[in-house]
Amino acid sequence: MSAFFILLFARLQANDGIVLPDKASLYLTAIEDAEYKEDKIEFWNNVYGFDMTCIKKQAMGEPLVDTVDQNQIVTNCQMLKTMDISKMASGDTSFTVPFKLVAERDDYIHALVAYFDVSFTKCHKLMGFSTGPRSRATHWKQTVLYLEDVLTICQGEALTGSMTVAPNKKNPRDIDITIKYSLNGQRCVASRTQHYKMR
Repeated sequence: MSAFFILLFARLQANDGIVLPDKASLYLTAIEDAEYKEDKIEFWNNVYGFDMTCIKKQAMGEPLVDTVDQNQIVTNCQMLKTMDISKMASGDTSFTVPFKLVAERDDYIHALVAYFDVSFTKCHKLMGFSTGPRSRATHWKQTVLYLEDVLTICQGEALTGSMTVAPNKKNPRDIDITIKYSLNGQRCVASRTQHYKMR
């Protein structure tokens, strides 16, 4: 996700320059990821008999950049925002967008996953690629935002909420992300706000 901020910074250096890629879309989906969450996050509840939950809170607040297996995807992949990087102003890097992720099967949700698609529309031939989990792996991978709750969702039920993204006030290279989500399902009712800092 920080790639957007780098592209915007480059574009603001010259008014008549061309930035490639020039179009980008941000997507969100939800995944089942019990094994990783148990190994890397829940681990802090009992480290050789010591309660290290203070570190667990830190781990939960830092998004993981990694490759997600497409078989982990539980919901639809929703486009949250499309950006014309060639016309963006510095204030456009802060935004709040709603989401509605509908379950494609009965499963658990452990995390939300953000990724982007880009287009090179200024080329003589339209080109682009996706960093999504259903596409060929790229250097940018995906951004995984682990949820405090383990959500049980049934096919057709919707996880709704909003995602807020903004540059960090102390260090503009860091990104502050706030996720508000709600699930009112047959087997699970949950509502929470979580804050993340991407470094």
